Amino acid sequence: MSSQKLTIVARILAKPEGRELVKSELLKLIDITRAEKGCINYDLHQDNENENLFLFYENWENRELWQIHMNNQHLADYLKATDGAVEEFVVHEMNQIA
Repeated sequence: MSSQKLTIVARILAKPEGRELVKSELLKLIDITRAEKGCINYDLHQDNENENLFLFYENWENRELWQIHMNNQHLADYLKATDGAVEEFVVHEMNQIA
């Protein structure tokens, strides 16, 4: 198992009519994810100028533990609940270099 810490930046752009649904479903993910093995931080942000734009800033002990997170039921439930309400979902896997 890799011991390198992994940073995730996940950008979620909700459709205007789906913004409140997406926001409420994203908020449901926080406590359960923060309790997962390997989660260092899991912080949700909403853009100050575009209220439809959300960003998760996450740090994980390693990629393998993040992959377990990505396959958990609560993420599948989120995707099902927000089907059709999200315009764009982009995940960036990053490693700190300095």
